Amino acid sequence: MLTCGCGRWMHTEGIEERTGEHGALQWFIRSECKGCGLKVGVDMPEERAKSLVDRLIWTDEALHRLDRMPPYVAGLVREEVEQDMRRQGERVVTYETLLRPRTGERIEWDPEAKQRLARVPAAVRTMAGIELERTAADRGLSRITVSLMEEIKAKYFGMAASK
Repeated sequence: MLTCGCGRWMHTEGIEERTGEHGALQWFIRSECKGCGLKVGVDMPEERAKSLVDRLIWTDEALHRLDRMPPYVAGLVREEVEQDMRRQGERVVTYETLLRPRTGERIEWDPEAKQRLARVPAAVRTMAGIELERTAADRGLSRITVSLMEEIKAKYFGMAASK
């Protein structure tokens, strides 16, 4: 954590994800002193920057992605991601964190399930895929099937496809 010259802690205001030399992920951390109003920014490698973050925070890129989701999906995603981050003892939600299944495992898709996902409206397609992969990973499944898709659709939207 950073300490201001006035003696107070600096509060993390935002984080930008950047690509540094050799493709390494860098973070630009914006901090502010609530006492005197001093604002500073620090640009450093991701692994070293984590110690400067004082709370659970989303990077600008992850927030941008979350803001583009429909409100009924965004709230569910935010809650789930933040719960998972707290469980893991992490403080920064990055764009990559938002997109990965919670277990980090690779999930395969049945061809028919992949085709159905392609027919989902673009506004929710990415998040629907992420939620399906997370659910599969949570259950220890290695494949997304049409059956799982129908179950998740019924859970979140109270409906299932008619046969």
